[in-house]
Amino acid sequence: MMYIIDVKILDSRLGSVFPFCKYATSGSCGLDLRAMLFSNTIIVSNTVSLIPTGIAIFIRNPLITAMILPRSGLGHKNGIILGNTIGLIDSDYQGELLLSIWNRSNNNFVIRPGDRIAQLVFVPIIKPIFNIVSEFQDTKRNVEGFGHTGL
Repeated sequence: MMYIIDVKILDSRLGSVFPFCKYATSGSCGLDLRAMLFSNTIIVSNTVSLIPTGIAIFIRNPLITAMILPRSGLGHKNGIILGNTIGLIDSDYQGELLLSIWNRSNNNFVIRPGDRIAQLVFVPIIKPIFNIVSEFQDTKRNVEGFGHTGL
């Protein structure tokens, strides 16, 4: 099923100097987000910096959310992850997508204008109706609890 998400380009370099957000392969589920900086930015070891993406989105549908996720290669090879681990974008948020970038390594890291530094994934949301109960039905998991299956 296709969904229409409104996107506002806030940095005119997107789509001309730097490619607009896109899926890298036909099997990709995350859209690349770029660092829309005007000069190289050093993320000092063990610090966090806020990096603009140059776009704003308006999801509108309350049963869809967007998540900003770190790029696995940057996290594993360079210690570059998101300061809040995952960014959750509510359906009614309309501001610029900003990336809290945390350098958890012991080395400084340079982000260049246009670098792909995070990814955006859209996911469905389930909004349950809570049923208040005094007891749960017994299950093996209920009785044996957390960690019962071992390693």
